Amino acid sequence: MGVNSIEGAAGDGEPMAALFDLDGTLINSEPRSMATWAMLMEAHGVSHDAALLREFMGRPGREVLAEKLEMFGDEAEVEELWREVWSYGSHPDLPEVETVPGAAELVRAVHGSGSPTALVTSATRWWAEEMLTKLEVRELFPLVISAEDVSVGKPDPSGYLMAAERLAVDPSRCVVFEDSIAGITAAKAAGMACVGLTTTHEPHELAGADLVVADLTEIDWPLRLV
Repeated sequence: MGVNSIEGAAGDGEPMAALFDLDGTLINSEPRSMATWAMLMEAHGVSHDAALLREFMGRPGREVLAEKLEMFGDEAEVEELWREVWSYGSHPDLPEVETVPGAAELVRAVHGSGSPTALVTSATRWWAEEMLTKLEVRELFPLVISAEDVSVGKPDPSGYLMAAERLAVDPSRCVVFEDSIAGITAAKAAGMACVGLTTTHEPHELAGADLVVADLTEIDWPLRLV
C-alpha cells in the first residue's frame, strides 16, 4: 500500500497534476551518465571524485560544463566537450539503463485518472523520447519539456513553470517527482509540492522535498495535498 497524500501548498484536497523528471526518477540512468562524465575527465587528465561527478546530476550538461570549463584547459570549448561526452554513450562497459520500480505503473495510473501530466527533464529531447518509448509510456505524456525548451535549466524553476502554464494548471496544484537536489530546488522555487526519490541521493540530502520515498512503488494515485 503506497502513500496517497502529502502536506503541500494547495491545502484543498483537489487532485493534482503530475510533473515527472526523467533520469533518476523514471529511469535509473545516473550510473551510466556519471560513467560518461568520468570518461571525459579521464581523457583530459582532470582529477575527479564522486562529489564532482554528482554536480552534473539533474542539470543540463552544457551548463555544468560552462561553469567548470577551466578544469579542461585554456583551449577547451563547451560544445566540443559536449559532443565528446556523448560519443562515449556507445561504450560497451557502461552500466545499463534500468527502469525505476513503479515508474511505468504510476504514469499509467496518473493518465488513467485523467490528471494532467508532463515530463520536465534536463536531458535532450531525443533522449527523453527514446527513454519514454523504452518505458512504453511515450503516448501518455502530452507535454515534454526538455533542455532545448528552456534558456536556464534546473535548479531554475522555469521548466516546471512552463509545464504548469502549458497544462493550464496552477503551480500550487502540481506534484513534482524528482531525484536530484537541483530538481527539488526547482520544484519548490516554482511553488510546487515535491516527492523526492532516493535513487541517486541519500534521504537526508533530499530534505527539501515534501515527501521522500525509495521508488515509485510507494506512491498511489490520485495523490492529494492535505
